[in-house]
Amino acid sequence: MTTVKKILAALMVLVLMFALVSCGAGGGKGDGSGGQEPQEKTAFRAVIIKQLDHASLDEIASAIEDQLKTEASKAGESIEVSIVSGQNDPTVLKQLAEQAIAQKADVMIPIATLAAQITASAAEGTGIPVVFAAISDPEGAGLAMMENVTGTSDALNVASMVDVMYLLCPEIKKVGLLYSLSETNSEKPVTIIKSMLDDLKTEYVEATAETQDEVKAAVSLLISAGVDAVFTPTDNVIMAAELAIYEDLREAGIAHFAGADSFVRNGALATCGVNYTELGRKTAEMAFQAATAGMEGIEQYYTMPGGIVTINTETASVLGIDLTEAKKVFQTVVEVVTTED
Repeated sequence: MTTVKKILAALMVLVLMFALVSCGAGGGKGDGSGGQEPQEKTAFRAVIIKQLDHASLDEIASAIEDQLKTEASKAGESIEVSIVSGQNDPTVLKQLAEQAIAQKADVMIPIATLAAQITASAAEGTGIPVVFAAISDPEGAGLAMMENVTGTSDALNVASMVDVMYLLCPEIKKVGLLYSLSETNSEKPVTIIKSMLDDLKTEYVEATAETQDEVKAAVSLLISAGVDAVFTPTDNVIMAAELAIYEDLREAGIAHFAGADSFVRNGALATCGVNYTELGRKTAEMAFQAATAGMEGIEQYYTMPGGIVTINTETASVLGIDLTEAKKVFQTVVEVVTTED
């Protein structure tokens, strides 16, 4: 071999050795990544879809968000939580659900019946768990047996509500039933209280509404009808209008009994229901479990314990209602005043 050929051969060996050393050192961290930097872990993503904005749903959404962050922190997970509102519009709710699916949400959490029905329908076949919150009648809403769907129920104990009504207002002779026909969760409690009032030989007048103006008109109708008290279940349409009607009812000397403490904080007299902050926390725990560990072992839905009597002391004072007996009879009585949040 000539001297030139020997030099060229030696150079080729050196090049090959350098290439081998470079390939062997490329991972840098011994992680088998072929020299590529490991990708940053994608955050766990939860989308909370409120049917509309009002005090109850806002309280639930905030509690869910806080508890999801707590659950993620305990698990060492990074989390992104989005809260959106459909403004009680089916088209908007469908768009929000489809957007969450397109963004590859790990879990979708609709609050209230219409939001839950639309979200669950949109999520069918995607594998994304849907964990609803505050559904009064999951069976009636068609949610109880759906695949990858679970959540919490705030089913109203109508008998307990009637007990509160007659304890605070024992002279009731005529009851106004104020609710929305579009609210599926109002159907069952209204049917139940009608039957109970029939048994008690108490007259009742129904008034339904779908907008705030209609709610105000319905209240005027009930006032003209001479009702002694008004009953509203956990109805989102009426809740959204409570601040617009409570003064008219007060001035007419009519007690408003409703299905959630948010009504009472916005001026109604009393409720006997669930704690919505606790409901939100329970929903978040179920949602985190469904998204990270799967649906196995999670019940079809969880009904929150109720029995918490909440009374607006300002409204009670205006109506001349003494709360002494109520505090003796009921195990838990929460006193609140009127707020606009």
